[in-house]
Amino acid sequence: MGLAGLLVPALGLAAAWLLGLGFEPSSWLLPFFSGRGRLLSPAELARHTGAPGSPGLYLALLGQVFDVRRGHRQYGPGAAYSVFAGKDASRAFATGDFTHAGLVDDVSGLSPSEMLTIQNWLSFYSENYIFVGKLVGRFYDENGAPTKALEQAKAVIEEALKFKEQNNEKKQFPPCNSEWSSTSGSRFWCSKQSGGVNRDWIGVPRMLYKAGSSDSHCVCVRTTGPPSGQLDSTEHSDRGDLDNPNLQEYKGCHPLADWCVLKD
Repeated sequence: MGLAGLLVPALGLAAAWLLGLGFEPSSWLLPFFSGRGRLLSPAELARHTGAPGSPGLYLALLGQVFDVRRGHRQYGPGAAYSVFAGKDASRAFATGDFTHAGLVDDVSGLSPSEMLTIQNWLSFYSENYIFVGKLVGRFYDENGAPTKALEQAKAVIEEALKFKEQNNEKKQFPPCNSEWSSTSGSRFWCSKQSGGVNRDWIGVPRMLYKAGSSDSHCVCVRTTGPPSGQLDSTEHSDRGDLDNPNLQEYKGCHPLADWCVLKD
């Protein structure tokens, strides 16, 4: 197996590990440091490969430079991740292309999910290694200010985070099945496939409100077990997500029925 074959699974496992540690998607944009730090040129960064006589062991991601000396066994010369040392190879973190052409900082054209993978890694480095400064070039200008390329990258990441949050909400609160007729009014009901979300529970219809909004839509709510976000908890009221403050019962419908009819 080649180097790419070894690193691609490792990148995926590390991203999953970040989720397992409880990293919240909403916090993943925080590592874009606003402080100046050091400003490094590409030539200066290239000297920091960890080789004998090298002044250090650095790598960059989206123009942010990290000191990875304490990970010398992973990033030092001849190590599995040595291809990242002394350069900004942001694109390879998403594509798994570890050729010379792939180990570049150009992230244009990457999908939102690929950009989110890069952001996951940026969170990892900011949590586990020392932030050194910024790399002058594609993502930061000679004054350390963000370039248009960085702003575009951040916009794509924000788009990916919003999409991920929407998907997570849909899994927690799948949309109800619904139908309307002039004779019987509106009918909402839940099933194990309602909203296109396959699951092992049915749930009950509730109105879900967005914070700060008077608009609502019908969702299916789990009625047993711990609340979402506390699935490993042994101390809970065994009411699922029924007590979520953004939910409201439909008037005139049994609170634990899996269907509800509203007369117009």
